[in-house]
Amino acid sequence: MTRVIVLRPQPGAEATVEKARASGLEAIAIPLFEIEPVAWQAPDPAGFDGLLLTSANAVRFGGDTLQPLRGLKAYAVGEATAEAALEAGFDIAATGGAGVDRLLGSIEPNLKLLHLSGADRREPDGAKQRITTVTVYRAKSVENPDLSVATDSVTLIHSPRGGRRFAELVGKRDTISIAAISEAAAEAVGEGWRRVEAAEEPSDDALLALAARLCDKPDPK
Repeated sequence: MTRVIVLRPQPGAEATVEKARASGLEAIAIPLFEIEPVAWQAPDPAGFDGLLLTSANAVRFGGDTLQPLRGLKAYAVGEATAEAALEAGFDIAATGGAGVDRLLGSIEPNLKLLHLSGADRREPDGAKQRITTVTVYRAKSVENPDLSVATDSVTLIHSPRGGRRFAELVGKRDTISIAAISEAAAEAVGEGWRRVEAAEEPSDDALLALAARLCDKPDPK
């Protein structure tokens, strides 16, 4: 069976591995980054209608500074983010499973939102809401990850930054298939791979469905 390699940081990596194994895939985690908090100050919550949460890491690593913001409702991208926000004491106003742009397109356009984010991020496209972004965590590169097992694998790329780092670390590419969570993540890995495809939507479920297909798909003639 073709091995699936998960590169995203923990604890998300293990969650993806568990879902992959539950669907019958052979998967292992080799995180290229580790998440760490950064010092930040919470703005006055009275100036906002809600929180925009695009990653569960925002509440996992936000620390005690989150306390004054708990009266704001959260708009969360992904079920894992929504679950983490609920566990941290936030009420969920809306959850979107297909990326931040689609979530913002489905909610009121005139909201003032506080986006708690990582240092490496993509700003939403065409958002009609007024969004103020505050960095609360960052992803630090893991030194010398052992990627020798990536040969003959399907490797999951969860972000453009992860794609660029993987491409920097891997020498021989032509036996590795890339399953990317978005077109931007697929473009970030560059060329020379066995195949590169992007998921139909930016979600873990869609990414794993693509990985399962790539594991069984024969080489093109």
